Amino acid sequence: MAATAPVIMRVMASSISTAKRAGGIIRDVLKKGDLGIVDKGKNDLQTEADRCAQRCIIASLTKKFPTVKIIGEEGGSDLNVCDDWLVSELDEGFLQQSCPSEWEDVKPEDFVIWVDPLDGTAEYTQGHVEHVTVLIGIAVKDSAVGGIIHQPFYKQPDGEMGRTIWGLKGLGTGGYTAVPAPPGQFIITTTRSHSNALHQQALNAFASTEVLKVGGAGFKVLQLLEGKAHAYVFATPGCKKWDTCAPEAVLEAQGGTLTNINGDHYAYNADVEHVNRQGVLASLGQNHAELVGKIPAEVRAAVGAK
Repeated sequence: MAATAPVIMRVMASSISTAKRAGGIIRDVLKKGDLGIVDKGKNDLQTEADRCAQRCIIASLTKKFPTVKIIGEEGGSDLNVCDDWLVSELDEGFLQQSCPSEWEDVKPEDFVIWVDPLDGTAEYTQGHVEHVTVLIGIAVKDSAVGGIIHQPFYKQPDGEMGRTIWGLKGLGTGGYTAVPAPPGQFIITTTRSHSNALHQQALNAFASTEVLKVGGAGFKVLQLLEGKAHAYVFATPGCKKWDTCAPEAVLEAQGGTLTNINGDHYAYNADVEHVNRQGVLASLGQNHAELVGKIPAEVRAAVGAK
Protein backbone atom coordinates (compact mmCIF):
# COMPACT_ATOMS: atom_id res chain seq x y z
CA MET A 1 0.00 0.00 0.00
CA ALA A 2 2.84 2.40 0.91
CA ALA A 3 4.34 2.20 -2.56
CA THR A 4 1.05 3.14 -4.24
CA ALA A 5 0.05 5.92 -1.82
CA PRO A 6 0.19 9.49 -3.18
CA VAL A 7 3.55 11.23 -2.63
CA ILE A 8 2.17 13.58 0.05
CA MET A 9 0.91 10.64 2.14
CA ARG A 10 4.31 8.94 1.90
CA VAL A 11 6.14 12.18 2.77
CA MET A 12 3.88 12.65 5.82
CA ALA A 13 4.22 9.00 6.93
CA SER A 14 8.00 9.11 6.51
CA SER A 15 8.22 12.45 8.37
CA ILE A 16 6.24 11.03 11.31
CA SER A 17 8.65 8.08 11.69
CA THR A 18 11.70 10.31 11.15
CA ALA A 19 10.58 12.94 13.69
CA LYS A 20 10.26 10.19 16.31
CA ARG A 21 13.83 9.00 15.62
CA ALA A 22 15.11 12.59 15.80
CA GLY A 23 13.37 12.91 19.17
CA GLY A 24 15.29 9.88 20.40
CA ILE A 25 18.57 11.47 19.28
CA ILE A 26 17.69 14.70 21.14
CA ARG A 27 17.02 12.73 24.35
CA ASP A 28 20.27 10.77 23.91
CA VAL A 29 22.39 13.94 23.58
CA LEU A 30 20.83 15.36 26.75
CA LYS A 31 21.44 12.10 28.61
CA LYS A 32 25.14 12.17 27.67
CA GLY A 33 25.36 15.68 29.09
CA ASP A 34 27.70 17.31 26.55
CA LEU A 35 25.40 19.62 24.57
CA GLY A 36 28.18 21.09 22.37
CA ILE A 37 26.61 24.56 22.37
CA VAL A 38 27.50 26.99 19.57
CA ASP A 39 26.28 30.60 19.68
CA LYS A 40 25.02 31.53 16.19
CA GLY A 41 24.12 35.10 17.19
CA LYS A 42 21.63 37.02 19.32
CA ASN A 43 19.35 34.54 21.15
CA ASP A 44 20.29 31.87 18.60
CA LEU A 45 21.98 28.79 20.00
CA GLN A 46 22.78 25.51 18.33
CA THR A 47 23.62 22.25 20.09
CA GLU A 48 24.90 18.82 19.14
CA ALA A 49 21.25 17.70 19.32
CA ASP A 50 20.18 20.27 16.67
CA ARG A 51 22.98 19.13 14.37
CA CYS A 52 22.46 15.38 14.81
CA ALA A 53 18.65 15.53 14.63
CA GLN A 54 18.85 17.53 11.40
CA ARG A 55 21.28 15.05 9.83
CA CYS A 56 18.91 12.20 10.72
CA ILE A 57 15.87 13.99 9.25
CA ILE A 58 17.43 15.31 6.06
CA ALA A 59 19.40 12.13 5.26
CA SER A 60 16.31 9.94 5.83
CA LEU A 61 13.91 12.09 3.81
CA THR A 62 16.46 12.70 1.02
CA LYS A 63 17.07 8.99 0.62
CA LYS A 64 13.34 8.33 0.27
CA PHE A 65 12.47 11.46 -1.76
CA PRO A 66 15.64 12.50 -3.62
CA THR A 67 13.95 15.14 -5.80
CA VAL A 68 12.09 16.95 -2.99
CA LYS A 69 13.60 20.27 -1.85
CA ILE A 70 14.42 20.23 1.88
CA ILE A 71 15.48 23.34 3.83
CA GLY A 72 16.78 22.88 7.36
CA GLU A 73 17.53 25.45 10.04
CA GLU A 74 21.09 24.25 10.48
CA GLY A 75 22.04 24.75 6.82
CA GLY A 76 23.47 22.03 4.57
CA SER A 77 23.76 18.67 6.29
CA ASP A 78 26.13 15.75 5.86
CA LEU A 79 23.97 13.01 4.32
CA ASN A 80 26.40 10.24 5.32
CA VAL A 81 24.86 9.03 8.56
CA CYS A 82 25.06 5.71 10.40
CA ASP A 83 22.30 3.21 9.65
CA ASP A 84 20.89 3.74 13.12
CA TRP A 85 19.96 7.31 12.13
CA LEU A 86 18.57 6.40 8.72
CA VAL A 87 14.81 5.94 8.98
CA SER A 88 13.29 3.89 6.19
CA GLU A 89 9.90 2.92 7.63
CA LEU A 90 6.69 4.83 6.98
CA ASP A 91 4.12 5.30 9.72
CA GLU A 92 1.55 2.62 8.83
CA GLY A 93 -1.17 4.16 10.99
CA PHE A 94 -1.03 7.37 8.99
CA LEU A 95 -1.11 5.49 5.68
CA GLN A 96 -4.50 4.00 6.64
CA GLN A 97 -5.96 7.49 6.06
CA SER A 98 -7.43 8.54 2.73
CA CYS A 99 -5.53 11.22 0.83
CA PRO A 100 -7.53 14.43 0.32
CA SER A 101 -8.32 14.73 -3.40
CA GLU A 102 -6.54 18.10 -3.75
CA TRP A 103 -3.17 16.51 -2.90
CA GLU A 104 -3.45 13.23 -4.84
CA ASP A 105 -1.49 14.39 -7.87
CA VAL A 106 1.08 16.70 -6.29
CA LYS A 107 4.50 16.06 -7.83
CA PRO A 108 7.76 15.84 -5.84
CA GLU A 109 9.02 19.06 -7.46
CA ASP A 110 6.01 20.97 -6.03
CA PHE A 111 7.08 20.26 -2.43
CA VAL A 112 9.35 22.11 -0.07
CA ILE A 113 10.01 20.50 3.32
CA TRP A 114 10.98 22.95 6.09
CA VAL A 115 12.83 21.36 9.00
CA ASP A 116 13.50 22.73 12.46
CA PRO A 117 15.26 19.76 14.06
CA LEU A 118 15.01 21.23 17.56
CA ASP A 119 12.61 24.13 18.11
CA GLY A 120 13.23 25.67 21.53
CA THR A 121 17.03 25.26 21.69
CA ALA A 122 17.42 27.92 24.42
CA GLU A 123 14.86 26.07 26.55
CA TYR A 124 16.63 22.77 25.86
CA THR A 125 19.91 24.19 27.19
CA GLN A 126 18.14 25.70 30.23
CA GLY A 127 16.35 22.49 31.22
CA HIS A 128 12.82 23.51 30.10
CA VAL A 129 12.68 20.42 27.92
CA GLU A 130 8.87 20.26 27.76
CA HIS A 131 9.01 23.28 25.39
CA VAL A 132 11.18 21.39 22.85
CA THR A 133 9.67 20.15 19.58
CA VAL A 134 10.87 18.66 16.31
CA LEU A 135 9.15 20.40 13.39
CA ILE A 136 8.78 19.04 9.86
CA GLY A 137 6.60 21.25 7.66
CA ILE A 138 5.43 20.27 4.19
CA ALA A 139 4.64 23.05 1.74
CA VAL A 140 3.06 22.63 -1.67
CA LYS A 141 4.11 25.56 -3.86
CA ASP A 142 3.46 28.58 -1.57
CA SER A 143 1.26 27.01 1.10
CA ALA A 144 1.97 25.11 4.32
CA VAL A 145 -0.29 22.06 3.95
CA GLY A 146 1.17 19.31 6.15
CA GLY A 147 3.07 19.28 9.41
CA ILE A 148 4.55 17.13 12.14
CA ILE A 149 5.14 18.44 15.67
CA HIS A 150 7.02 15.89 17.76
CA GLN A 151 7.61 16.39 21.51
CA PRO A 152 10.65 14.32 22.55
CA PHE A 153 10.11 14.87 26.28
CA TYR A 154 6.35 14.29 26.49
CA LYS A 155 5.71 11.40 28.89
CA GLN A 156 2.87 9.13 27.80
CA PRO A 157 0.61 7.55 30.48
CA ASP A 158 2.37 4.20 29.92
CA GLY A 159 5.75 5.84 30.58
CA GLU A 160 6.84 5.92 26.93
CA MET A 161 8.65 9.13 26.01
CA GLY A 162 7.60 11.25 23.06
CA ARG A 163 4.41 12.33 21.33
CA THR A 164 3.91 12.96 17.62
CA ILE A 165 1.14 15.25 16.39
CA TRP A 166 0.36 15.57 12.69
CA GLY A 167 -1.91 17.67 10.54
CA LEU A 168 -2.76 17.67 6.84
CA LYS A 169 -5.15 20.22 5.37
CA GLY A 170 -8.26 18.52 4.04
CA LEU A 171 -7.68 15.48 6.27
CA GLY A 172 -7.42 16.83 9.81
CA THR A 173 -5.07 16.13 12.70
CA GLY A 174 -3.94 13.21 14.82
CA GLY A 175 -1.81 12.25 17.79
CA TYR A 176 -3.50 14.39 20.45
CA THR A 177 -6.92 15.27 21.86
CA ALA A 178 -8.24 18.67 20.80
CA VAL A 179 -9.59 20.74 23.69
CA PRO A 180 -11.35 24.12 23.31
CA ALA A 181 -9.85 27.05 25.21
CA PRO A 182 -11.85 28.17 28.26
CA PRO A 183 -14.81 30.45 27.43
CA GLY A 184 -15.05 33.85 29.09
CA GLN A 185 -11.27 34.28 29.13
CA PHE A 186 -8.67 35.41 26.62
CA ILE A 187 -5.31 33.76 27.17
CA ILE A 188 -2.33 34.71 24.99
CA THR A 189 0.75 32.57 24.49
CA THR A 190 3.89 34.47 23.52
CA THR A 191 7.68 34.52 23.53
CA ARG A 192 9.89 33.94 26.55
CA SER A 193 12.97 35.58 25.11
CA HIS A 194 12.35 37.87 22.12
CA SER A 195 10.18 40.69 23.48
CA ASN A 196 10.63 44.42 22.76
CA ALA A 197 8.59 47.62 23.13
CA LEU A 198 6.61 47.09 19.90
CA HIS A 199 5.78 43.52 20.84
CA GLN A 200 4.64 44.66 24.29
CA GLN A 201 2.44 47.32 22.69
CA ALA A 202 0.75 44.62 20.60
CA LEU A 203 0.19 42.43 23.67
CA ASN A 204 -1.29 45.39 25.57
CA ALA A 205 -3.86 45.91 22.80
CA PHE A 206 -5.62 42.69 23.78
CA ALA A 207 -7.74 42.52 26.93
CA SER A 208 -6.04 39.27 27.91
CA THR A 209 -6.88 37.50 31.15
CA GLU A 210 -3.48 35.76 31.16
CA VAL A 211 -0.22 35.79 29.19
CA LEU A 212 1.79 32.54 28.95
CA LYS A 213 5.46 33.01 28.08
CA VAL A 214 6.79 29.80 26.55
CA GLY A 215 9.60 28.80 24.20
CA GLY A 216 9.37 27.59 20.61
CA ALA A 217 6.75 28.18 17.91
CA GLY A 218 5.76 24.51 17.97
CA PHE A 219 5.03 24.55 21.68
CA LYS A 220 3.06 27.82 21.41
CA VAL A 221 0.79 26.33 18.74
CA LEU A 222 0.33 23.27 20.97
CA GLN A 223 -1.04 25.67 23.62
CA LEU A 224 -3.79 26.59 21.12
CA LEU A 225 -4.46 23.00 20.02
CA GLU A 226 -4.82 21.80 23.61
CA GLY A 227 -7.00 24.69 24.76
CA LYS A 228 -4.46 26.33 27.06
CA ALA A 229 -4.51 29.60 25.07
CA HIS A 230 -6.78 31.39 22.61
CA ALA A 231 -4.13 33.22 20.56
CA TYR A 232 -0.38 33.26 19.88
CA VAL A 233 0.96 36.79 19.46
CA PHE A 234 4.52 37.52 18.32
CA ALA A 235 4.78 41.09 17.03
CA THR A 236 8.44 41.16 16.09
CA PRO A 237 10.65 39.64 13.38
CA GLY A 238 12.68 36.73 14.70
CA CYS A 239 11.17 33.40 13.84
CA LYS A 240 11.81 31.72 10.50
CA LYS A 241 9.89 29.66 7.94
CA TRP A 242 11.07 26.38 9.50
CA ASP A 243 9.57 27.56 12.83
CA THR A 244 6.10 28.20 11.40
CA CYS A 245 5.53 25.87 8.42
CA ALA A 246 4.65 22.74 10.42
CA PRO A 247 2.72 24.57 13.20
CA GLU A 248 0.72 26.54 10.61
CA ALA A 249 -0.24 23.38 8.71
CA VAL A 250 -1.27 21.49 11.86
CA LEU A 251 -3.21 24.42 13.31
CA GLU A 252 -5.04 25.14 10.05
CA ALA A 253 -5.82 21.44 9.53
CA GLN A 254 -7.64 21.72 12.89
CA GLY A 255 -9.56 24.83 11.74
CA GLY A 256 -7.29 27.51 13.19
CA THR A 257 -5.32 30.26 11.44
CA LEU A 258 -1.64 31.29 11.45
CA THR A 259 -0.60 34.47 9.61
CA ASN A 260 1.67 37.45 10.02
CA ILE A 261 0.37 40.26 12.24
CA ASN A 262 -1.33 41.86 9.22
CA GLY A 263 -3.41 38.73 8.68
CA ASP A 264 -1.52 37.58 5.57
CA HIS A 265 -0.21 34.05 5.14
CA TYR A 266 3.51 33.56 4.63
CA ALA A 267 4.70 31.89 1.42
CA TYR A 268 6.80 28.74 1.80
CA ASN A 269 8.25 28.17 -1.67
CA ALA A 270 11.98 27.45 -1.98
CA ASP A 271 12.90 31.02 -2.95
CA VAL A 272 11.35 32.95 -0.06
CA GLU A 273 13.30 34.88 2.53
CA HIS A 274 13.71 32.65 5.59
CA VAL A 275 12.87 35.32 8.19
CA ASN A 276 9.20 35.94 9.06
CA ARG A 277 9.65 39.72 9.11
CA GLN A 278 6.09 40.59 10.08
CA GLY A 279 5.76 38.47 13.18
CA VAL A 280 3.15 35.81 13.87
CA LEU A 281 -0.50 35.85 14.88
CA ALA A 282 -2.22 32.50 15.38
CA SER A 283 -5.62 31.62 16.75
CA LEU A 284 -8.07 28.75 17.11
CA GLY A 285 -11.79 29.21 17.67
CA GLN A 286 -11.50 33.01 17.32
CA ASN A 287 -12.40 35.63 14.72
CA HIS A 288 -8.86 35.98 13.37
CA ALA A 289 -9.54 39.14 11.35
CA GLU A 290 -10.89 40.78 14.50
CA LEU A 291 -7.66 39.92 16.33
CA VAL A 292 -5.60 41.45 13.51
CA GLY A 293 -7.67 44.63 13.84
CA LYS A 294 -6.87 44.93 17.55
CA ILE A 295 -3.13 45.30 16.89
CA PRO A 296 -2.44 49.06 16.59
CA ALA A 297 -1.83 50.16 12.99
CA GLU A 298 1.46 51.83 13.97
CA VAL A 299 2.72 48.54 15.43
CA ARG A 300 1.74 46.65 12.28
CA ALA A 301 3.47 49.25 10.12
CA ALA A 302 6.64 49.28 12.22
CA VAL A 303 7.14 45.51 12.63
CA GLY A 304 9.40 44.27 9.87
CA ALA A 305 9.84 47.70 8.28
CA LYS A 306 13.28 47.74 6.66
